[in-house]
Amino acid sequence: MEFALSPRLAELKQRAASLTGKIMQFEDECEANNGLPPEAHAVIRDEVLAHGLQAINMPADWGGAGLTILEQVVVQDELGKLTNALWDAVWRPANCLSACTPEQRERYLVPDIEGRRRDAVAITEEHAGSDPSGIRTTATRDGDGYVLNGEKWFVTVGDAADFLIVLAYVRPDNEPTMFLVDKDTPGVSVKRTPRYTHTFVYEHPEFLFQDVRVGQDAVLGRIGEGYDLTRDWFTEERLMIAARTIGAAERALRLAVDWAKEREQGGDVLMNRQLIQGMIADSVTEIATNRAFTHQVAWEFDQGGDRKTLHAKAATAKLAASEASNRIVDRCVQIFGGRGYMRDMPVERLWRELRVDRIWEGTSEIQRLVIANEVGKRGLDDLLSFTAGS
Repeated sequence: MEFALSPRLAELKQRAASLTGKIMQFEDECEANNGLPPEAHAVIRDEVLAHGLQAINMPADWGGAGLTILEQVVVQDELGKLTNALWDAVWRPANCLSACTPEQRERYLVPDIEGRRRDAVAITEEHAGSDPSGIRTTATRDGDGYVLNGEKWFVTVGDAADFLIVLAYVRPDNEPTMFLVDKDTPGVSVKRTPRYTHTFVYEHPEFLFQDVRVGQDAVLGRIGEGYDLTRDWFTEERLMIAARTIGAAERALRLAVDWAKEREQGGDVLMNRQLIQGMIADSVTEIATNRAFTHQVAWEFDQGGDRKTLHAKAATAKLAASEASNRIVDRCVQIFGGRGYMRDMPVERLWRELRVDRIWEGTSEIQRLVIANEVGKRGLDDLLSFTAGS
């Protein structure tokens, strides 16, 4: 079995690192101004296209980069080194958009792939977080279309997106269904845009849907297929979170090691202090092991296999990597001392930003339930080994 990066993966890693370096110049501006102006976004868009890393999860025939899951993980690992969630400026359409009809593809997905439109996923509600079955947003049949009513929270990129992917229950049978809703549709409004611990390049507004009329052509996939599309999106996104948090942890550790090698206290550099050495050793161990497992699971995705097993393995990767990265960056802040608590320091921003990775796309507790449920239903064998391809 070959564990070295293939020439293709090595080239992708280098290309992603180059793009990351181009975008990194906008970090301080984004932190200072709680976002970036249109001209900065235009520069980033041009760089993404020049590096050929637009819509890495979409087929090349549609204009995407057409990367495998493992290739996507390698790219996301590099992009995860960016603070202020600037990795999200490298757009990656929600994978559920693969269910678009040909007409929807031309109207929504192709412009999304090309960076001319932007989607935002609207699933979570005030009373429905980790369990989407608790949503209250409804879609009532009306002639040849539907009328949507409800409210959505934590709609990441909702400020920049021009269309939303909305999960609603179709009445009267409460069939969970995804809808494509243009943000300028009458009845769609932003209720409020909360401030969060992190300073991200995009916001997470709350949206109201009040008698929003859409046509039959707004249905994404089939009526009643909403949970399946949501589950597939969560599964792959959790693996990408694992990759990005590993990249973030590596950047923080490299900065901390460089600091420890030059910072003198008590007549010697920090790097020679055993307590500091212990922090660094633990961090190296957690980065190396989590990266290896994330690559393994991504490779298994590409081989094909049982989706339920892969769902649990993606949960394992997300749980392990997100929690490890929080520990690592916390150590790095400690190594920097008071400087590590200053917002103009990347380690401080990473420390704030990584906290949400233990919450969104399923909390750590939900990941544990997914893993434990898989063990209870089908045992340990597949979870503790390389799964065979289909």
